[in-house]
Amino acid sequence: MRAGVVGGGSWGSAFALYLGRLGFPTRLWIREADIFEAARRTRENPVFLPGYKFSSDITLHHALDETLEDADFVFVAVPSVYCRRVYAQIGPHLRPGQAVVSLTKGIEKKTLMRMSEIMAEAFPGHPLGVLSGPSFAKEVAEGHPTGLVLASAETELSRRLQSLLSGLSLRVYTSRDVIGVELAGALKNIIALAAGISDALHFGHNSRASLMTRGLAEITRLGLKLGAQRPTFSGLAGIGDLVLTCTGHLSRNRQVGLEIGRGRLLSEIVAEMRMVAEGIPTTLSARQLAVRESIEMPITEQVYQILYRKKDPRKALVDLMSRGLKDE
Repeated sequence: MRAGVVGGGSWGSAFALYLGRLGFPTRLWIREADIFEAARRTRENPVFLPGYKFSSDITLHHALDETLEDADFVFVAVPSVYCRRVYAQIGPHLRPGQAVVSLTKGIEKKTLMRMSEIMAEAFPGHPLGVLSGPSFAKEVAEGHPTGLVLASAETELSRRLQSLLSGLSLRVYTSRDVIGVELAGALKNIIALAAGISDALHFGHNSRASLMTRGLAEITRLGLKLGAQRPTFSGLAGIGDLVLTCTGHLSRNRQVGLEIGRGRLLSEIVAEMRMVAEGIPTTLSARQLAVRESIEMPITEQVYQILYRKKDPRKALVDLMSRGLKDE
């Protein structure tokens, strides 16, 4: 297998690193000229994944056509806000039969489309897939055992990639529920923001557990309305990724929540970040989806109010806890 990885952030770099360890010739596209030059000089990504050397099987590129020309599979790992633009740049360079796999966890703000829906428009006729699950880039780079799920409507693509990508430090499961896998991966970041806020306010483990459980309930409600399958939300892409993102210290979304809970403004936090916390734009998209589909998502609503309406987190807690009582 020859692979092209589009996106030189932490996840794209870690995934390319993993492919190189498997011995697959891999080309990694890095958009930022300064990071590309530094990576080419040092053989590591000094900004997003410092300390992990790229093997000789990985070549670094600043031109998309070079990155894609020999690839059997193209893996796209760019923030959701840039995906449509990058897909448009990728399209003209794809050969017939080249498969494209999304590594992005987000929902487009204006259209409320999932990444695979945008890919279907940008890459007609190409096999498409989504790779998701609990996967901090740094831990994949370190070789810690990780489980992921590869979702695709095309069984042949899923089975082939499952076989190619699975190894002693990464195990791939397959799914046909593309909708559920993508929604679970995107929406869990909102709950991670809430978990970070809760932790900053010292509400304790009871509070975090309740947020995660009820968060999964509202994620599942929206997912089912949009055509997802219920078992997906109890799997790696659902509860697995939710647990990781809400509890792990490497979670960018939880870290943003912590800063919000400490009283800082969202604009200040974002201004200091080089990497993207997908939960911030996804909160807007999820709220719009909930309204459009008439789905109750109270935690998402309160996170929206805190982030974008500067609501006091303690007042948000009062509003959550004083809602009308109901059966679980």
